[in-house]
Amino acid sequence: MALPRTPQAVVFDMDGLLFDTEVLYRDAVLAVAREDGVDLPLELYLRAIGLTHEATRDLLAGHFGPDFDFERLWGASAKRFHQMITTQRYLKAGVEELLDALDAAGLRRAIATSSSHASVQRNLKHHGMVDRFHAIVANGDYARSKPNPDPFLTAAGRLGVAPSDCLALEDSYNGIRAASASGMMTIMVPDLLHPTEEMHGLCLRIARDLHEVRELLLPAAG
Repeated sequence: MALPRTPQAVVFDMDGLLFDTEVLYRDAVLAVAREDGVDLPLELYLRAIGLTHEATRDLLAGHFGPDFDFERLWGASAKRFHQMITTQRYLKAGVEELLDALDAAGLRRAIATSSSHASVQRNLKHHGMVDRFHAIVANGDYARSKPNPDPFLTAAGRLGVAPSDCLALEDSYNGIRAASASGMMTIMVPDLLHPTEEMHGLCLRIARDLHEVRELLLPAAG
């Protein structure tokens, strides 16, 4: 399916879309949980993808009970994760090629994420990409988190482009819901979560990776 109109800007999710952090964080959390004797089902963990820290805490408290020491688990998992990412590149396939094509086409772009500004800057600096986005929208920059449209609406406002003229790229269910609700043209690039019937209904396309997104968005650059 071709895009209904030519986008004037592109808004990227971060974790699982630009960077392979979702897989690494999953491995860190499940490893720490096993070491602590916590039976954390993979299905439950996957439900946390795209949620804020607070929403993830509430999700696990609902499963394990109000006395569950979420902060200890998440803190230890974050430490394990940070140890993992210092020794490797974790850029997703097609990111650099897509950004190069957007540069050539003169299209503006932003990141809209539920992660912190510190996490965004760490990932961008690690891969030499600090100057490749025109706006960064992170946790704390909007009133309501995904699946609400606020992160994407904020990104569109900072780019100075109407939401309907933006292309949103997401990998999580809540991210897709947020992008679609904002009125942006939306493409899902699956990572840990497989596209559901709902996702097919909300997206213009399910892309295999960002190489396919580049070919769809800028055929001449493909």
